[in-house]
Amino acid sequence: MDLVDQVAAAVASRDGVGGVRIVGIDGPSGAGKSFLSHGLAAALKAPVIEIDDFVSWGNFAGWWPRFDAQVLAPLLRGEDATYQTRDWTDWYGDTLGAWKTQPWSPTVIVEGVTCTRRETIGRLAYAVWVEAPAPLRLARGLARDSSFPGAEQLWRKWMAEEEQFFATDGTRDRADLIIDTTDRP
Repeated sequence: MDLVDQVAAAVASRDGVGGVRIVGIDGPSGAGKSFLSHGLAAALKAPVIEIDDFVSWGNFAGWWPRFDAQVLAPLLRGEDATYQTRDWTDWYGDTLGAWKTQPWSPTVIVEGVTCTRRETIGRLAYAVWVEAPAPLRLARGLARDSSFPGAEQLWRKWMAEEEQFFATDGTRDRADLIIDTTDRP
């Protein structure tokens, strides 16, 4: 059984919260969360809501109230999640763009930095922490973003913010499963 199948089986064995299984895939940037979430989504036939639609380079963690109100709370009430995404024509992510609707589903994956933060205690069915060494994560991020002006400086600042947030929040310690992607994509 491969890793995705193992995680899917663990998630399927959990009861939902408020009738929905919300699965959080968290960890620092460049660790491999997106790669895992898309494989898991296929295995569970579940949609993925990406935290990248909420974050910006200048707003590491302050987007949470909007995510909570537009995504988490409605899903937990058995309703569709209708949320405004960041404007993807603005690489820095400082402006909001289009609205998306994610129809309610019995299982929903939320993927991205800080998506299993302390405010999710008792609201998620399963939490996965994905990690890799900082130099590898930086290399992965820069491979993706190096064409953008100031990418390395932004990545280094972001990684410092992640480290501080996760240490204060205790995010990794609450995970149901920890996955090291050092030897994976």
